Amino acid sequence: MTDTSIARRGGGNASAPSGRPRRSHRPPKKASGLNPKYIPYALLIPGLLVMVALLLYPMIQVFIMSFQKVGLPQIREINPRPAEWLGWENYTKVFENDVFWSSLRNTLVFAFVAVSLTLIVGTAVGVLLQQLSKRMSTFLIIGIMFAWAVPPVAQGVIWRWLFDAEAGIINWALNLLPDFLSNALFGRADWTGEPWLNEAFTIYIVLVMTVVWASFPFIAVSVLAGLKSIPGELYEAARVDGSGPWRTFRKITFPLLKPVFAVLTILSIIWDFKVFSQLYVLMNGPTNREAFNLSMFSYAEAFRSPPKMGSGAAIAVILTIILLVVTAVYVRQMVKSEEVQ
Repeated sequence: MTDTSIARRGGGNASAPSGRPRRSHRPPKKASGLNPKYIPYALLIPGLLVMVALLLYPMIQVFIMSFQKVGLPQIREINPRPAEWLGWENYTKVFENDVFWSSLRNTLVFAFVAVSLTLIVGTAVGVLLQQLSKRMSTFLIIGIMFAWAVPPVAQGVIWRWLFDAEAGIINWALNLLPDFLSNALFGRADWTGEPWLNEAFTIYIVLVMTVVWASFPFIAVSVLAGLKSIPGELYEAARVDGSGPWRTFRKITFPLLKPVFAVLTILSIIWDFKVFSQLYVLMNGPTNREAFNLSMFSYAEAFRSPPKMGSGAAIAVILTIILLVVTAVYVRQMVKSEEVQ
């Protein structure tokens, strides 16, 4: 009697089986927060904002400035004048300037030579590192990466000192050669005071050496990483078939590393097209107009007295368009070759 009354007061809980879980009749809680499919886009927002602030906005301002007349009256702190809209006048003057065409020629030739040599030297070093022991390979990688880590301005300082006319090591080393050998190789025996950095041709020889020296370690390490992913059985089968080193590289290594070479080529083109700091240091500023590339020509127009920032911006826009076109053509050819295969 007592148990029944207690069960009735408690709502019948005493009569429920002890081993069966109780069912909850509460409504399920709705999920709070952002939809999962939008989370990746939300995580990209901070990076996109930084890119817009540091890259996109300045690029838009440079593009607008290329159609304007911007000089000292427009950039002075006291009572600056508004920029005058010129339309296509800046571009017309740039295309009519002979220095632009010589700068364009220097840019294209230098980029072709520097990219080719960087890829060749970097690939050769990467293949050689693959043949070494792990300890020796690691030691050499650390050593060559020091060159890649040197800032561009420091690269220019180092190579300017090496080719200095009075105190440079290059002239000193060439003077150590026997006279008959120096005459046979170079047509002269005395190298004292040789001004390597006065002529445009020799300036670009030094610039190519500077850029290749600083760039090939990245290519070598990237190629080495790609070689590590190729199965060793392929090379063993090639050796059994009597394939030589060059044929093995052409038939096995290069086809399998073609995506790696494609990325490295694009990066090298982008880097070498807009070389500025090393050339600025080697020339000691925009002093030799015959040795200008497009980056140096843009700087000289924009900041050398009297400053013509509109013309400098126009040259920068032209350089960007050329770089985009060259990169797009290369990527298109790469995609076509992949589709054919």
